[in-house]
Amino acid sequence: GAGEKTTKENKPNYSLSALQGKEQDVCQIIRALNDCLTALPRESLHKVTRIGISGQMHGAVFWKADQGCHWINSGNVRAFEPKEVSHLITWEDGRCSTDFLSSLPKPRSHLSLATGFGCATIFWYLKNRPDFLQCYDAAGTIQDYVVSMLCELLLPKISVQNAASWGYFNTGSKTWNTDILQASGFPVSLLPAVADSGCVAGKLSYDWCGIPQGTEVGVALGDFQCSVYSSMTESTDAVLSISTSAQLTFCMPEGFQPQDHPRPGEAVAYFPYFNHRYLAVAASLNGGNVFASFIAMLSQWVAELGLDISDSDIYNLVIRAALTQNDALLTVRPTLFGERHAPDTAASVSNITENDHSLGQVTRALCRGIVENLHSMLPSHELQMSGVTRLIGSGSALARNEILRQEVERIFPFPVSYGKDVDSAVGAAMVMIKQLQK
Repeated sequence: GAGEKTTKENKPNYSLSALQGKEQDVCQIIRALNDCLTALPRESLHKVTRIGISGQMHGAVFWKADQGCHWINSGNVRAFEPKEVSHLITWEDGRCSTDFLSSLPKPRSHLSLATGFGCATIFWYLKNRPDFLQCYDAAGTIQDYVVSMLCELLLPKISVQNAASWGYFNTGSKTWNTDILQASGFPVSLLPAVADSGCVAGKLSYDWCGIPQGTEVGVALGDFQCSVYSSMTESTDAVLSISTSAQLTFCMPEGFQPQDHPRPGEAVAYFPYFNHRYLAVAASLNGGNVFASFIAMLSQWVAELGLDISDSDIYNLVIRAALTQNDALLTVRPTLFGERHAPDTAASVSNITENDHSLGQVTRALCRGIVENLHSMLPSHELQMSGVTRLIGSGSALARNEILRQEVERIFPFPVSYGKDVDSAVGAAMVMIKQLQK
């Protein structure tokens, strides 16, 4: 029902064709989480002293604070199941068009507002389906929901990292723009309480899949910051990650404070990190998802030709073909999903010649375009000026795709290190270990 159109008098009416809702079933997410935990050795789970949790930022989940879940005995372990909970509206949600975003009040924040951000999503529901919001009295990211359920928090807590990812949040004062929001009729009662990233949110209310009751649970963190934390061992490192999307980041010097307002069209944003530091981040919406769309297109063509080739075989064939191509005049602008700083940007292919459009050449050009797009957002000379001397390469798409790795090494003039434990779960655990040592 998230794509339904409101036709009430005096309400904005946005075409259904412009609404690109992206939602996930919270029940399935929590079931997968419980399954992952129960697969771990029971003797190790009994020794857990603190729980660190991270997850995808920007997205929003709504729930009833006192009825968000119920605890059950599943087999011989205790676990929780969602109850009065909405779907997760993910960071990829596209229902907030450029026109819709421009109709919203201007935030008092150094970070720009974009579709998929929690506060933007709430504004969309407020103006299109206010009845939906009336069903719930709490909201947060999916990881905030998990922490609230584990600790039975009637007032959810959100870290500075996740709050900043929602929009209408000032990282300097660590407060929501409640005056701006209230003036627009925004339901500020849905906003969680804000806590410093890395602090303890509460204690485990029940034994959870073998983890003892009373175990301390950290406030939920951003998956991006935790991934960086797990791998950035030196202050001169930059982390380049290509998974579904793509990011390039490095840590700003101690004492750095971003400007109060973002510059229009600025490709680099500053995400709150840990210990009052910020990450300079070029966050592209176009990464492995673009290559996946390319494979899906080829798969559709193959099917239309009456052939039967699996997607995995197509993937292996195009990579093999691209390995034989070192260069190509073909130019691919891979911004299939736009960019947050330029949401109306489209993808394009240029410099097509009769001798420059083989499967291998197109694949090579596409991979090069994905990396060059990220490089255009945060060029090498800016990294060098900031003291960066090494790239940490990470992400599922980069790990799997040899052509992407070759293009990274061709475009960036730094040694690239692969194979490090670049993982948000590892980073969240490391943060809680550091807290334990304080």
